[in-house]
Amino acid sequence: MKQLLDLNETAYGRTGPVEERVWAILAPVAEDMGYRLVRVRVTGDNGCTLQIMAENAQGDFTIQDCEKFSREISPILDAEEPIERAYHLEVSSPGVDRPLVRLSDFELWAGHEAKVELAQLQNGRKKFRGILQGTEENKILIHIPDMPKGEEPVWALNIEDLAEAKLIMTDKLLDEARARQEAASPLDNPDVETEIDEADHDKDGTDEA
Repeated sequence: MKQLLDLNETAYGRTGPVEERVWAILAPVAEDMGYRLVRVRVTGDNGCTLQIMAENAQGDFTIQDCEKFSREISPILDAEEPIERAYHLEVSSPGVDRPLVRLSDFELWAGHEAKVELAQLQNGRKKFRGILQGTEENKILIHIPDMPKGEEPVWALNIEDLAEAKLIMTDKLLDEARARQEAASPLDNPDVETEIDEADHDKDGTDEA
């Protein structure tokens, strides 16, 4: 049986004030529904797009989950108005090359290649690309293959300093993601990120037809 994820586990990463506001509004809603947020991002796509990534306690997020969560949060966002302009709501699964935002993410995907960026320098460096080695206390362990000879190739990065991290698409990652998805939801296509586009939300909080 697949180990359930902790829906209350702290998420890390650099976000802006609008994203933080949206996260604060939606995180308890997600938890009540058996989900947890993975990423909240506001982009300039289609004028303005609010991207919400989430997953359930099994680490999955099906089309049905997307639809259910989208229906639940849409009126809440309309009422709270965290974005002071018209925007397009996009709800999706994290996808195969997913963001990594919690310590458990780095444990779960140990052995796979990832990019990690810190919000501040650690030993003169902010950006890292290498193979995840799990975690140790509150640190991300990552093996950097391009380290000069004689220098320690495994870095221990402070999770509190995390700005952004994501898996890198490789054949190994795709094979494992496919195997996990087939074990959990045999009818879903593991190669496709589950995504639901909602109606546009205008600036007075109503949906456009």
